[in-house]
Amino acid sequence: MQVLGLKGQKVSTVAVALLAFLTVGASSERTANLDDRLLAAHNRVRAQAGVPPLVWDDRLAGEAGLWGRHLSRVGHLVHSRDSSLNPQGENLWAGTRGHYTPEMMVGLWAAERRHFRPGIFPINSRTGRLDDVGHYTQLIWRSTKRVGCALIQGRHDEFLVCRYLEGGNVIGESPV
Repeated sequence: MQVLGLKGQKVSTVAVALLAFLTVGASSERTANLDDRLLAAHNRVRAQAGVPPLVWDDRLAGEAGLWGRHLSRVGHLVHSRDSSLNPQGENLWAGTRGHYTPEMMVGLWAAERRHFRPGIFPINSRTGRLDDVGHYTQLIWRSTKRVGCALIQGRHDEFLVCRYLEGGNVIGESPV
């Protein structure tokens, strides 16, 4: 049996099945070893900043997953206001489902480094806006020791929530 492909060309069902397999395979490869890759991405950024590496925390990852499921239901990013999470920190990310690797997600937070200037928090942004460096400063916060993240699939988007212990972005302290 054959089906028509792009521009009306005949394509065998074997080719269609292979394409479907490769697409699914690429999707699962995109998030293979997710926890390890997220931790490694965090620790690469921290090494560049000269701060000790983080360790993975399954409890934080579980809490991140609960909040990520909430975000997928509401369909947009909003930080948790749960006071019981103190002294945790939180980074949030959302993007088109299936298009970003874990390294790209963390990399978008790390890209805020271009606006970062050393000093006492919150005067760490060259632009004067904390929103331009807040994810990055949480990534490199010197007293943060643990991280746990969860990637939740929404209808059209996916949501990454990372929780940190202890949380960073403390007014009057230096990130590094």
